[in-house]
Amino acid sequence: MGALFVRELRLATRVGGGALMGALFFLIVVTVYPFGVGPDLNLLARIGPAILWIGALLATLLSLDRLFQADRDDGTLDLILMGEEPLELVVLVKCAAHWVATGLPLVLISPLLALFMNMEPIAIGSTMLTLAVGTPALTFIGAIGAGLTVTLRRGGLLLAILVLPLTVPILIFGVAAANAPVLQPAPFLTPFLLLSALTLFSAVIGPIAAAAALRFTSD
Repeated sequence: MGALFVRELRLATRVGGGALMGALFFLIVVTVYPFGVGPDLNLLARIGPAILWIGALLATLLSLDRLFQADRDDGTLDLILMGEEPLELVVLVKCAAHWVATGLPLVLISPLLALFMNMEPIAIGSTMLTLAVGTPALTFIGAIGAGLTVTLRRGGLLLAILVLPLTVPILIFGVAAANAPVLQPAPFLTPFLLLSALTLFSAVIGPIAAAAALRFTSD
């Protein structure tokens, strides 16, 4: 499993530059918003957490179609399906490596991009915390769509259509928790705990459903 994790990290940085492209896309999405909404700094500060969350969601979806595609193309997926290791555990490791390569950079650069939104330090901290807790759920849920579309050429659009409705609750609670320290007396702990629960739930259901999808598409 450790060797698989390292291999997935290397693939994420080599195959089409997935990790770098996600970070650059995140940067582009966030920086174009001020040009669209105008120079109102108070408005930007108020909608800043939502902009960062939407950018992180779209950047994560950008690279999900390559989660199993490289293994499918070179025949590694067939070896994984016939291997002795539980497929659910393999999917879990692949999702963890995908998040480290693509999701973690988004979390790390979010404070810098939050400065473009004129966000207060407490809002920057809460947004970074919610992104760190919530973005793994985006990967786990996206793995289900990646498993269903692995046999399709250019299935990225279909994957986004399948996954986006499932990510709405994560987006809602993530933005609510990120805005809570600024929009007093909105509670922070309640939406944050719900966001954490969604991440834990997706960490269990996501690999199981993705493994079932891979078995189904391979038949």
